[in-house]
Amino acid sequence: MRRNASVAGGATLLGAELTLAGRLDARFFALLEAIDQTGSINRAARTAGYSYKGAWLLLESAANLASQPLIETGTGGKGGGGTRLTPAAFMLLDAWRRLQAANRAFLHEQEAWLNQLPAVAGLLRRIAMKTTARNQLAGTIDAVVPGPVTTQVSVTIPGGEQVVATVTTAAAGRLKLEPGKEAILLIKSSAVVLVLDFAGYSLSARNQFSGTISRVERGAVSSLVVVTLPGGTNLTASVTNDAVDALALAVGMPATAVFKAYSVMVAVAG
Repeated sequence: MRRNASVAGGATLLGAELTLAGRLDARFFALLEAIDQTGSINRAARTAGYSYKGAWLLLESAANLASQPLIETGTGGKGGGGTRLTPAAFMLLDAWRRLQAANRAFLHEQEAWLNQLPAVAGLLRRIAMKTTARNQLAGTIDAVVPGPVTTQVSVTIPGGEQVVATVTTAAAGRLKLEPGKEAILLIKSSAVVLVLDFAGYSLSARNQFSGTISRVERGAVSSLVVVTLPGGTNLTASVTNDAVDALALAVGMPATAVFKAYSVMVAVAG
């Protein structure tokens, strides 16, 4: 049995992939269950997400390793044709179901223990969040300034930098934003502008963070340019390759990551 701990979405902090003999997984046993229910490999394969050929190859490979057939086929007659599980297959299926139940009970018990450790549980939930936004920053809300239509939210991130987000007042109320609450900030890389030299000008964008370019990842059309702030936070900007070449962007160069408060999305637990 192999158990791989992982973090899942929502309130679940633990997940596990149960595998027998290093290769018999949930999908394989779903195939066995479908054969038992339908009496047809063709229908069972579709149910379990295999091709007909793929299902046969898997069953034959497992039977060879077990040195016992896992299915038997009928040839018609009074009882009709079809496919049935052998006693060896039922034995495996029963063991799988028992182990699955024990595995779920174990995970439930361990998750209850994790939830008694707020710092660890909070860390896992932050890591668990899945989004396409390239920049995901965890921090603590230190100020909420409501207005008739929009609300300004200030969040301090590790390193001491303060990021300002502007959200609708309705959203701020719905999320119950308040000082001291943990939050995750989402900023698309396309919303981040890099400035190398302000040339005496000042920008209206509320968020401006100076750092050093630590990585330039070139793509077919655009590049991802990472700026590392003094506190260790990384901000990624999506920059066209033409701009990378024109500005001669390179690792080690000082740069300022700039983005508007309206470009920052705020997420909170609950």
